[in-house]
Amino acid sequence: MKYIFGPISSRRFGMSLGIDLTPDKKNCNFDCIYCELEKAKKSDTIQNPPSVEDVLNDVKEGFKKFEFDVLTITANGEPTLYPYLDELVNELKKFDKKLLVLSNSSTIDNHKTQNILKKLDIVKLSLDTTNPKTFKKIDRPIETIKIENIIKGIKEFSKIYDGELIIEILVVKGINDKIEEFKALNEVLSEINPTRVDISTIDRPPAYDVQPVEYETLFVLSKEIKNQHIFIASRKNLENKKESFTKDEILTTLKKRPFSEGDIKNILDDNSQKLFFEMLENDMIKEKIVANTKFFTTKVIN
Repeated sequence: MKYIFGPISSRRFGMSLGIDLTPDKKNCNFDCIYCELEKAKKSDTIQNPPSVEDVLNDVKEGFKKFEFDVLTITANGEPTLYPYLDELVNELKKFDKKLLVLSNSSTIDNHKTQNILKKLDIVKLSLDTTNPKTFKKIDRPIETIKIENIIKGIKEFSKIYDGELIIEILVVKGINDKIEEFKALNEVLSEINPTRVDISTIDRPPAYDVQPVEYETLFVLSKEIKNQHIFIASRKNLENKKESFTKDEILTTLKKRPFSEGDIKNILDDNSQKLFFEMLENDMIKEKIVANTKFFTTKVIN
């Protein structure tokens, strides 16, 4: 099976069976400094794209062999460059599974792309910065791609999309790890109003000599993103750096920023966790599932 991989247990999306539309060679219109794939020449086309039939044959085999929650459309590069994506999505919709795409957002200002992606159950779009200079440093796009157009495209898409829209911000040390960057992102996100915002850093060997930030930095930066469901992706637990919260402090924090299950484990000490779950039992805290991730808040965020 050449075009599928996994299933992989994802902290963000559940058990996922991946579809790789470019398994032989990286095809991407970005050259992100944090990408785990080897360096390759940037391109806005996929060379020798697989047929829809070949991809579907592999997917059908995957259904026979594996149990999973989500079918994830991805690539060694950018999946929306796949020329037969519309036809493929139409065929995949016939299966009884949620459909997810992982996109770098480079083509989201294209109305054709928008109309294809709006058929999916979950769309994950990257938005590492709103600053044109930072965008060139971190995502290294081909010259025709501008961050202003990406932001405009995401805003347009959010107005026509009824599924779960995830915005992912990947933070690189010394590049987009400033408070000012996240204040600007907050303004844009308030207009997009995504289902969830995922904030992460480098956790695999990158193509370039760049460094991740600490989990604590991700948490500090996340405080600048207001009134959103935020998931901080980290493989590390903060065993020695948990905090003690009072009941009022928990409520005040949740009003500003819903906690994921990982936040509870990583941020609250044992006594605070006990208090948290007592408050949950007494309906002082509400529980909500967002794109297969459980969140806790004091109110329902639309």
